[in-house]
Parts: sequence; C-alpha cells; structure tokens
Amino acid sequence: MSNRIAPKLLAEFIGTFALIFIGAGSAAVIGEGAGLPGVAAIAFAHGLTVMAFAFAYGPVSGGHFNPTVTIGVLAAGAMRAGEAAGYIVSQLLGGVAGALFLSAVLGGAQTGLGTPALAHNLALGATFLTITPAAGFMIEAVLGFFLVTVVLSTAVAGRAGSLAPLAIGMTLTLNILMGGALTGAAFNPARALGPMVATGNFNDAWLYLTAPIVGAIVAALLHTGLARLTQEGMASAGPDRAAQTPAE
Repeated sequence: MSNRIAPKLLAEFIGTFALIFIGAGSAAVIGEGAGLPGVAAIAFAHGLTVMAFAFAYGPVSGGHFNPTVTIGVLAAGAMRAGEAAGYIVSQLLGGVAGALFLSAVLGGAQTGLGTPALAHNLALGATFLTITPAAGFMIEAVLGFFLVTVVLSTAVAGRAGSLAPLAIGMTLTLNILMGGALTGAAFNPARALGPMVATGNFNDAWLYLTAPIVGAIVAALLHTGLARLTQEGMASAGPDRAAQTPAE
C-alpha cells in the first residue's frame, strides 16, 4: 500500500466507524416508537457526526464515509477506480467494526444496533402505513441521490468552499428526518451492512446495498450533464460572459 493512499483509507475507516458507533448507536439507544423527537435526535446524531469528521478528514480523503458517495464521485469522473475500490473496502470494514464495537458496548445485539428496516403499520394521522420493498427502494435511492448531489455540488465542484461539510451534514439530517421512520434512512451500504453483520439480520439487505447506489449514479450523470451544458452555455455566450460565470 502506497504512503499516499494509506492515510485516506484510514480516514475513511475511522469516519465510517464513528458514523456507525454514534449514528446507529443513537438509533439503538433511542429505539423505535420514539416519535418525531426521537427521529430528530437520530438525524442530528448522524448529520453532526458526518459534518465533524468531514471537517476533520476532508482534506485527507474527501470525507466520504459512505460507498454511495464514493461511487457517485467515481461516476462523476472525480476519482480513480482503484482508489474508489480501496475507499469502499475501508468503509465497509469500518461499518462492521463500528457495529461490532457497538454490540460489545451495549451488551449484545438485542437492541437491533440501529439496523435499518422498512416500516410496518406506521401510524400516520388516522391511517397506518407499511413500506413495501419497491417503495423502500425508491426512498433509499432518492435519499442517496440527494446526498451525492450535494457532495458533488459542494465538496467536488468547490462551490461551498470550507463549508461543504456543513452542507453535507445537514443533508444527512434532512434525509433522516424525512425517511428515518419509513426505511431507517441508511442510504449508505456501510451504515446498513455493519449492523446487519453484527445482528445477523439481513432483511432487505439487497435494497439497502443497491438502492442508494442507483441514486448516486443518477446524481453523477445529472451533475456531469449540467456541467457540460453550463460549459457550452458559457462558450456560446462569449468570453465576456464566461469571465463573469463561476467555473464548474
């Protein structure tokens, strides 16, 4: 392993470990049925963790902590395939390690360790809602799309400067506020797989591992397409207009 890649892989491992230990840990401690205040607490636990570690490790690895983000950045042409593969392995290992450590701290897997699950008979006003796998797939894909869109438009494109971790962390928070009660709002294969391995509960694993990646690829395609259209528009507007328009 080269000296250049090793710090990046370590940063991704630690950041993902922290996300599982704190994010999934908060879901395990608060538990189901806590209502909106509980979902909000879980959402902020995830969002603040990613924001803090993205500020800490962003200059080292970019602060992905999520295979969905790495695949989106790869699909957008902003990193090499070999490096992306190393990131994903480190993230998955960090997720499993974080969940196993969480299991040891909580005395076993009886709490569920924050394993994401589709809602069954969720009370919504005067009705009860059950999320089907098809609906769950769409929700996780859309949440992954939102996250990767923000990452590409802030951290990768450089539009938010040093505030990119804040935008990314808040996106996690908003995503979980909306989807937490519906699917668990993992939109991160490492976040889903870690607790699944630690608990032995692999229900709907295919959904949580693939749906956010679909959303990431769509986000990357849209990002590159918009960038191309922007460049074409700048070129057709002439050098004066191009000089006034921020670069992609």
